[in-house]
Amino acid sequence: MQSSARSQDTGTGLVRQYREARALTETLCEPLETEDYVAQPIVDVSPAKWNIAHTTWFFEELILKKHFRGYRVFDDHFSHLFNSYYNTVGNRTARDRRGDMTRPTVKRVFEYRKYVDGQMAELLANGVSDDIAALVKLGINHEQQHQELFLTDLKYTLSLNPLFPVYREGFAPEEDVESADAGFVELEAGIYEIGHEGDGFCFDNEMSRHKVYIDDIEISVKLVTNAEYVEFINAGGYGDFRLWHAEGWDWVTQNQIEAPLYWHHRTGGWAQFTLAGLRKVVADAPVCHISYYEASAYAEWKGMRLPTEAEWEVASGRFQWGKRWEWTGSAYLPYPGFKKPAGAVGEYNGKFMVNQMVLRGGSVATTCGHTRPTYRNFFHPHLRWQFTGIRLAR
Repeated sequence: MQSSARSQDTGTGLVRQYREARALTETLCEPLETEDYVAQPIVDVSPAKWNIAHTTWFFEELILKKHFRGYRVFDDHFSHLFNSYYNTVGNRTARDRRGDMTRPTVKRVFEYRKYVDGQMAELLANGVSDDIAALVKLGINHEQQHQELFLTDLKYTLSLNPLFPVYREGFAPEEDVESADAGFVELEAGIYEIGHEGDGFCFDNEMSRHKVYIDDIEISVKLVTNAEYVEFINAGGYGDFRLWHAEGWDWVTQNQIEAPLYWHHRTGGWAQFTLAGLRKVVADAPVCHISYYEASAYAEWKGMRLPTEAEWEVASGRFQWGKRWEWTGSAYLPYPGFKKPAGAVGEYNGKFMVNQMVLRGGSVATTCGHTRPTYRNFFHPHLRWQFTGIRLAR
């Protein structure tokens, strides 16, 4: 164990954060049966077993193996099996083959989690350096990201079952309605600052803070609702090529997209699959599981646009957010002064800064405390298995 200067934030506070994050993951697992842990229907959706093993891998591979003297690896094969995209660490299971692994068993993965948690408790008990504390905080936030992925990946997998199975009774957070009144907030043209500042945790892609120019703009206080989106569907929005980017139109026609993900047309109206099973679409709830292509086409149909990420961040203190990851009109690119850290940590964000769009805000599936106005999420424009929605600007 390193003997450098100890961080003031590595006592009970860091231990508590670690324990709470790890415990929440296992709470999310409680409704699952063994069969639920293994399936992987598409490349973008990881099995539940892989998600809970990979978060453990992070603590073992990037912290314990490097910074806990005398640490004994739980299983030599796990470094390969549960690596996601860290080329610095070594080879890994192909992303689309994670569901092929029936072994190690679910039982073995939980044994792995218990072993690593015990070793982490020993490491943290005596205090650690600031550098190690920063890695532990990154690991905690990484686990929180995978808690959301655990739910969204599981939802996609369950949605393909014709029985529409229930993950947890009453668990349908996407049905929550916004309480704010309709309207727009105005931003005056001028120079503003965006990006993370202060001593709190952030990911490297949120830095560095810098100036941006924003023209006069109005941003909607509320997200687009299901009822409003149904109007777009009924008006033939999915069949009007004039509303779509060229790639978006190809995506719509090739995949025969006619509605948001998980929507099913039933006698009497639309229903949607939720983690509480198949339920009637709530008209006033924000529309969910929308691709960037759909969000942009809807904005075009309304004669408006999506806000840029800078506009969203500057205005975010004047509207409620956090029910949906909100597509912006900004490509995912580095901020001025961005530098990738050395080693595996440098692969966390920087190498994905191409061909993706930025989303802001967080969602009903995001772990409590894991959101902030400067948070930059990012996905390819066709993806919609996350809890994504639409806020308009003009």
